[in-house]
Amino acid sequence: MGRRISRRDFLHGAVGGLVAGAGLAPGCAPSPGAPPAGPVGSSGRPLDPSGHPPSRLGLRGSHPGSFEVAHEMALAKRRDWGLPTQPDTEEYDLVVVGAGVSGLAAAFFFREQHPGARVLLLENHDDFGGHAKRNEFEWKGRTILGYGGSQSLEAPSSYSDEAKGLLDRIGADRKRLRDAYDVDFFRRNGLAAGIYFDRAHYGVDRVVRSEFVDPSLFLPVAPSGVAIADAIEQMPLSEPARRELQRLCFASEDRLPDHSIFSEPGFLQKISYRDFLTRHLGIEEPEVLALLQDIPSSYFGHGIEVAPALDALAVGLPGLGSTSLGSLEGLIRGALSLSLEPYHYHFPDGNASVARLLVRGLIPAVAEATTMEDTVTAPFDYAALDRSDAEVRLRLGSTVVRVQHDGDARSAERVDVTYVREGRTEQVRARRVVLACYNMAIPYLCPELPAAQKEALASLVKIPLVSTNVLLRSWNAFKELGLAFAHCPGSWHPVAMLDFPVQLGAYHFSTEPDDPIVLHMIKAVTHPGLPPQEQSRLGRHLLLGTPFEMIEREIRGHLAGMLGAGGFDSARDIEAIAVNRWPHGYAFTSNPLFDPDHGPGEAPHEIGRQRFGRIAIANSDSGARAYLDCAIDQAWRAVGELAS
Repeated sequence: MGRRISRRDFLHGAVGGLVAGAGLAPGCAPSPGAPPAGPVGSSGRPLDPSGHPPSRLGLRGSHPGSFEVAHEMALAKRRDWGLPTQPDTEEYDLVVVGAGVSGLAAAFFFREQHPGARVLLLENHDDFGGHAKRNEFEWKGRTILGYGGSQSLEAPSSYSDEAKGLLDRIGADRKRLRDAYDVDFFRRNGLAAGIYFDRAHYGVDRVVRSEFVDPSLFLPVAPSGVAIADAIEQMPLSEPARRELQRLCFASEDRLPDHSIFSEPGFLQKISYRDFLTRHLGIEEPEVLALLQDIPSSYFGHGIEVAPALDALAVGLPGLGSTSLGSLEGLIRGALSLSLEPYHYHFPDGNASVARLLVRGLIPAVAEATTMEDTVTAPFDYAALDRSDAEVRLRLGSTVVRVQHDGDARSAERVDVTYVREGRTEQVRARRVVLACYNMAIPYLCPELPAAQKEALASLVKIPLVSTNVLLRSWNAFKELGLAFAHCPGSWHPVAMLDFPVQLGAYHFSTEPDDPIVLHMIKAVTHPGLPPQEQSRLGRHLLLGTPFEMIEREIRGHLAGMLGAGGFDSARDIEAIAVNRWPHGYAFTSNPLFDPDHGPGEAPHEIGRQRFGRIAIANSDSGARAYLDCAIDQAWRAVGELAS
């Protein structure tokens, strides 16, 4: 109990440990050709004319111009990319495919082990960092930051020595980072959590402040001052639905009599939260199920029919009182609160600053910065990323289409890496390659891989997500409504929350209601009723086919309805929007409801990440965990494999 643990530790077994601790345990792209004028992506498609990628707005994340070549390779089965040119005549010691955190960390580890080595990173997006995406907004001479994906360092004290050591060496001081978080901001301003019921689904626009959805484990909001029973009575639900919701929240009878307190955790981990509600607690009202449906989606990427019941209960969804564990609810909640490491390790741009620190360490000429604080606000010279005289080069807008050994993989001394940039096909040679791209792309890049490895890689379907940032000219409406966080059942974005209050170095967070602020909105693209992987595939297609204009309309209508009673006007108060869509979002993680147990080395991510000749694989997919430390750990493993 003395060790500070993360939420994932708790969700994957700590409930059983807490029971034991209580003394109760029993024994598409154009053909290569002349590039168009102006900034372009790997497909040759023109990009925003701004020369500074973080300040580009609209559709970000997997932005237009970043994925068309890869889709032509995977969906149209294109193999002929024309005769490649060689922009770099010298051979690289290492080529890294993908400049997300894992790719950057792999380059960093390799350079530490091989000082002076020539390294090239190839990235298909117009910016580095991968899911650690930085959004910059300019407002009246101020730069206001938002995070467009990878959010925070979660429980960094539990990181591996390799991950901790890397953060230390790039200057990510965790104590200073935690101290930069204003833990009293929301309480000081009376900003609590609530539920927004929209007119389209509930016949009225209404915000109900309540701890019914309690975000306090990651966002230290103020108490709502509204009892859950009273909040339920304020909800625009039918009388039967309100009665059923009251029964769910305040039940104290064990509804799992066939399971003792010792076997319950295992049982609850093998049934969905929806089945727990409907089959065991008798919850039948569609309004109740709809209210709960998407609450776990921002954490798990799926709704209540996919989230294991134990996991859903652990993050605060109602129903624990209807189990034997309910007799220990106070102990469990208290132990969870004491054991979890505070969720306060957040840069103003999320983990994009970790990526910036890595790039600064690899290519010092990119920024005049010497500290963590300086790096947050320092201008980055993107022209310095790919200079011919540099030992480390980072080439943006470059989609790799082929990675092939020069001969048999068992004896080859070189690897050819072919990519498309600005509509042209180019090729470089390397002594070693780290594939730090999405796992699902790797079978297309390396068709010579063993069949079992390609099958494993293709099975790791990432979970689609949207991470939207909206710059508001003030947060007066939030102050008026006493709101910091809202669950929004039925809305396109089920979660809306004010940004984390972080002041670091010269960067200052909004302190007064008249100040501009970033509102963060989250969507997991789900299709209830289908297996998780099918949901993810459909969600990916949906995101890629959804135009920014539709999302913008949804945002404007959402905020007008949610905040209108506080004096908010969408036309007046919304200054800018960046929608970070990730059709390939969270790394695939095994779900006990759908996936079999695997022995050591037999899980798909373990089979898929095997070294192939001079090619190693590093990404969060290969660790089956969508966390920053996993991306770093897999980079360490991959670089170590290439040294053997």
